[in-house]
Amino acid sequence: MENIRDVLNKLMEKKCSLEEAELLLKANLIEEVGDLAKLDVFRNLRTGIVEVIYAENKSADILLEIIKSFIKRNKFAIVSRYKEDQLQLIEKTYLNNQKYEIEINPQAKTIIIKEIEFQFEKKGGIVGIITAGSSDIHVAEEAKVIAQAMGCQVLTSYDLGIAGIHRIFQPLSDMIKKGVHVFIVCAGMEGTLPGLVAALVDIPVIGVPVSSGYGLGEKGVGALTTMLQSCSPGLLVVNIDNGFGAGASAALIANKITP
Repeated sequence: MENIRDVLNKLMEKKCSLEEAELLLKANLIEEVGDLAKLDVFRNLRTGIVEVIYAENKSADILLEIIKSFIKRNKFAIVSRYKEDQLQLIEKTYLNNQKYEIEINPQAKTIIIKEIEFQFEKKGGIVGIITAGSSDIHVAEEAKVIAQAMGCQVLTSYDLGIAGIHRIFQPLSDMIKKGVHVFIVCAGMEGTLPGLVAALVDIPVIGVPVSSGYGLGEKGVGALTTMLQSCSPGLLVVNIDNGFGAGASAALIANKITP
């Protein structure tokens, strides 16, 4: 299957008509892995958001085939929410292969596999990521991996919850001085910290409710409700534990703001 550059070169050299080029590009937008999956391999080009392979509920063998298709097309693949058997098969395939680099983040439950010469393009956006507690770090780390893959510099400061409210001010000030374009704030329990941060800064804040907590607002419901009900303007909220969505949205904002 031809890539976008090949199709455009054909069009410029008048080896195909405009209509034929359009059909070729549409055909390239979706690639099938057998009868198991249809891959949106050009999402990054179309939307600016990297495509991530969600590993949960996939067999290790199917996941590996999808990874191979992504690497063939894009020179890299990002896997999220992997299981141990999937990790073992990926490591067996790529870990000692000199053609590839593999980056495993056990907190984020992400794996990046890429060809050795491939580097993610730096786009200039700066994202600050803060967590209320150490129980929120796994979601923050997922957001970090995605924002970095989309070309952003990421600054982090963890365990700054309102139970020790004095801890937030210095890290927040430091990040502002370094030119952060957008904040991601992850919080479980009652989820107060994102609203507080939004009340202190003049840049967008993305709140991520985390599925910690117990009782009536358990599994992140209390945190989500608090964030949605916040009276602080400038606070945007993603779904519970949605580090991927927060990282992608923050990177889009940050990369648009930077010159």
